[in-house]
Parts: sequence; structure tokens; C-alpha cells
Amino acid sequence: MKLDARIPSGPIQKKWDERRFETKLVNPANKRKYKVLVVGSGLAGAAAAASLAELGYQVECFCFQDSPRRAHSIAAQGGINAAKNYRNDGDSIWRLFYDTVKGGDFRAREANVYRLAQLSVNIIDQAVAAGVPFARDYGGLLDNRSFGGAQVSRTFYARGQTGQQLLLGAYASLSRQIGLKAVKMFSRTEMLDVVLVDGHAKGIVVRDLVTGEVRAHAGDAVVLATGGYGNVFYLSTNAKGCNVTATWRAYKRGAGFANPCYTQIHPTCIPVSGDHQSKLTLMSESLRNDGRVWVPKKPGDKRKAAEIPDDERDYYLERKYPSFGNLAPRDIASRAAKQVCDEGRGIGDTGLGVYLDFRDSIQRLGRDAIAGKYGNLFHMYAKITAEDPYAQPMRIFPAVHYTMGGLWVDYDLMSTIPGMFVLGEANFSDHGANRLGASALMQGLADGYFVIPYTIAGYLAGQKAGSVQGNRPEFAKAIGEVAAMQKKLLGIQGKRTVDDFHKALGKIMWGRCGMARNEQGLQQALQEIPALRDEFWRDVRIVGGEAGINQSLEKAGRVADFLEFGELLCRDAKERRESCGGHFREEWQDDGEARRDDDKFCHAAVWEYQGPGKTPTRHQEPLTFENVHLAVRSYK
Repeated sequence: MKLDARIPSGPIQKKWDERRFETKLVNPANKRKYKVLVVGSGLAGAAAAASLAELGYQVECFCFQDSPRRAHSIAAQGGINAAKNYRNDGDSIWRLFYDTVKGGDFRAREANVYRLAQLSVNIIDQAVAAGVPFARDYGGLLDNRSFGGAQVSRTFYARGQTGQQLLLGAYASLSRQIGLKAVKMFSRTEMLDVVLVDGHAKGIVVRDLVTGEVRAHAGDAVVLATGGYGNVFYLSTNAKGCNVTATWRAYKRGAGFANPCYTQIHPTCIPVSGDHQSKLTLMSESLRNDGRVWVPKKPGDKRKAAEIPDDERDYYLERKYPSFGNLAPRDIASRAAKQVCDEGRGIGDTGLGVYLDFRDSIQRLGRDAIAGKYGNLFHMYAKITAEDPYAQPMRIFPAVHYTMGGLWVDYDLMSTIPGMFVLGEANFSDHGANRLGASALMQGLADGYFVIPYTIAGYLAGQKAGSVQGNRPEFAKAIGEVAAMQKKLLGIQGKRTVDDFHKALGKIMWGRCGMARNEQGLQQALQEIPALRDEFWRDVRIVGGEAGINQSLEKAGRVADFLEFGELLCRDAKERRESCGGHFREEWQDDGEARRDDDKFCHAAVWEYQGPGKTPTRHQEPLTFENVHLAVRSYK
């Protein structure tokens, strides 16, 4: 496997202009001859499909929900970053670039991050033109608020439903192209394999989730925009349908998987209430603008929040990180919450929770002002917990949220498989070891609206349009392999449900490779996961058959992939003997803060599949920092 990031030469401010100038073009008449397969229709996928179709390409777009409007992008609540400096508080493209590199604990590729900061200013204009109803200030201009890891207000928002509104904007653009017959939409369709012809991605194999039909689609290039893998932990803030299957099947066809151990723990989630839960609920990080995080100073203090006076409260983020306070980055805020709970100062019946208190903000601004900013979030919290967050503090605790690892891509967002591009959370490129809040929406839309429309042309210009059709033997072979796996799953007829195995895997992952990791725990996980996987293939029970709707079969395929991927994640965590961002090794810390090892691990780890039962090969892409110098990451 060759890892050539293909980063343009010259000053970082001019790299993207240089790449656009040097990239080969496809003229408008020829664009109509090329077909691009876009897998996924969330923010990155919908934006890419609409933009490529607008340019004239033939586009087929695949969505495993009944509508792109149900993509998990709608779950993003708090906002989207952009360096427009509307507040005149010192923001700039350079500051957003710096904050993002620092927030990722110096484990991201500088060139990609700077391009993201550059494009951020265009995204807001694009979204407004698409009709996204961003919040406005008293003068009618777009409003901003702050997010963790920044000391400026750069986050544009639509109350607590920014992701949903941005997706509706992208969906409107996509729907227009569908109406013009420039995009052919395939809903309720799951990608199960990539088809390679002469080493290039030229098609995919899918299963129709309504009829059960397994078929192939041929194209001139494949774009994966299928999200992250957080559900490997079973309990996460992700929708239950989110999975690793598309990227994992691509990995098994030769795509390098980069930094799978980089998983983000979000500090602001509703705590677990019992074993009956199948997912967790996110409370937007934007709440930390006006909410103060605290726990009792005394261990074991079970008094109600209102009964604990201020001098017996520990506002621990404000105490430990005075420069950023409650807006400390997610990884730091999450570990701080875990630490006070480990000390016996957690709240609630389980002791696994901290308070997020709006008392002071309500007194200062008034209830109506708080409701105007966060009303739907407060309503959602009240519906789930039967508690009034206006009258008493929210109870929150960290939970698995986002994944910074993903398929390796070069500067053009192409994977190690030529012709297969990867966008949004499915790739590894922009966030390093920790994502700053409100940057996921920024990356998905930058990749879909502004990067892939340029870079895919450079690949297609060197390919003969329509040279590969679905009647090639490679397609029949891939279809046969997918069908054989389905038959194998259906033929097991064991006793344990798919969800039972998924939950068992999640307990291993969270216990051994969650917020804190160590050598012994990771070694145990690498023994427990293969044993659980063997049991899965002996004793899983799947009802129904191949034809028609069979959600048990769908889940089984995804959990089978999680059982393989979970091992790779733990292997990557074990090999990365340092702490950085969301990857916290207990052996490498300084007073609870992450301790990097830049001499040995200032690189992206990229894993290459070697076949069933064989140890994957670990490659390295060195990371160089010429513009933001390596430094101890401090928010104090």
C-alpha cells in the first residue's frame, strides 16, 4: 500500500488554489458521459450528489433509509463553524485552522484542515441560498454562538436543530436534481461491497431492503459518504442504523483504514438509565454556552441540587480550565466528568452523572431568552427525563458520539483504491484525534459542495467514460460473494439474537476501549472479541429469509462487520502508545491530561487488510507541522 497524500506545494494559503488550477478538467459535454455512484445521502452525500449532477454528471445516489431526510445528519444540534468574524472578536481563517489543529491534538493533516477553514466561509452563503433558516440577531444579521475549544463566536445555528435544517437545504438541492432526472435515487438500498475492475472502483453491490434483491451498479467512480462507526460501542448517540459496513467492506477490498482508535466521547449526553436502553441521547454542546457544569464537593452527597449551596459546589471545568471554562473541548470535558465521578462525586442513582445548570443564565437573561436559544433541547430533555431543566439542572454524562478515524484519503479525498472517494465522517482527514464541536457539519458540506466537484474531475479525466459495464465477471463474482454471506448467516439458526451479540460487543468495547484505555484492558479485548465473533457465527439466530424485508438479516450483516472492526479498533489503540485527544491511554498522562509522544507517533496509522484470520499491516503517514508548531495542548 502506497500512501501518497498528494499535497500541493507552496504556501498553505495557496495550496487549494494550486490544486484546482493543476487538476485536469472534464468539459461540460463530456461530463454527461460519466456516471458517479454516491453512497449515502446525508449532508456530505446529498451535497455531493446535487453538486455533481448540477455540473452535468450522471449520478446514482443510494440511501438505506426511506428518505435522505432521515440521514443521521439531522441529529446534529448545536451549529456549524465558519470563520466569518461576524462578532468582530478576532476570528479568522487562520484562527479556525489553528483551533482545529490544536483541538485535534496535532494529529491531523495541516493542508486538509486549512482548506476546511478556507471553505467554511463559503458554506454559510451556500446554506443561506438554499433556504437554511439560521438564527438572526436583533439587526437581522446571522447570529453566532461559541462552542468548545474556541474563544470566539463562530458557530452559526438554527436553534437546536442545525443539522436538520442544513440537511433540508441539501435535500432541496438534491430533490431538484432528482426532478430533472440528473440524479437517480435508490432509497431503502444498502451497499454491501465495492466492485474493482483492474484495481479501480467501478461499481457497488447493494441489497434492496424491501425486495431482498442483491444486484450490482456500475459507474466510472464511487463516492462513499456513509458516516462513522460509533455504534461499535452499541450505546452511542448515533441512530441505530448507523454502521461501519460500507467502509469496512471497502477496507476488505483494499482501502486503507486510518486511526480507527480515534473515537469521540461527547460530554453532554443524558446518562444511561438501565440495561434496557439501545441508544443514548445527545444534549447539544451549545448548552455549555449558558449552562455551568458542577458536582458536589463532598463524595457521596445525595442532596437535591437546590439544597446544595454554592460554596459546596465544584464548578470543576471553570476551576481547572479558567481560560475556557465550560467551553473546554469535548475530550477534556469528558475526562474531567469521568474523574469527578470516579472520585465518588457523581450525581443521580448510578453516580454516573454531573449537573449542567442554567440557574445563573436564567436569572441574568430571563427564561424567554434561554427558551429562544435552546427551547427544543429543553423540551426534548423534559420529555425523556420527566424533569424540568428550567427549574432544576440537567443531568449529563459522556457518551460515544463521533469518530475521527475512517478510510484514509489523499488531499483529493481519494482512498487507496483508485476511483473511490470518501467524504465526511467516513474519512479520517480533518479532525485528528478529537473533533471540535460544530466542525462535523462544516466538513460534510465542504467535502460535498466544494471539494469533490473539483477533485473527482482529475480522476475521471484519465478514465474512458462508460468503459465498464455491469456484465463484467467481477460484478457477478461480487454478487455471488454477498449472496453466499447472506446464506451463511441465515443457515446458522442459533439461539442468541443479533442485538444480544451487539450488546455484548458494546460492553467489551466500552469497558476495555472507552474513555480510558490501558495495555491490559486492550489485550483482554483482543482475546474477548474473537471469541465472541466465533460464538456469533455458531449461535446467532436470524428469523425470516433472503427475500423481502428482513431487518434481522440487515442487522446481522452489520454486527458481523462490527465484530471484525472492533478488533481492529482495539489493535490500533494498543499500538498507539501515547495519549492524544479522544484516545486516552492511562499509562501516558500528566495529572489527568493527555501526554503525546511526538517522536514516535506523530503520524496517521493506516491499516491494510491481509485476509481472513491474518494480522493487518500497519502503515504510517508522517504528519508535518510547518505552520502550527507542535506544543503541549493546554486550555488552562
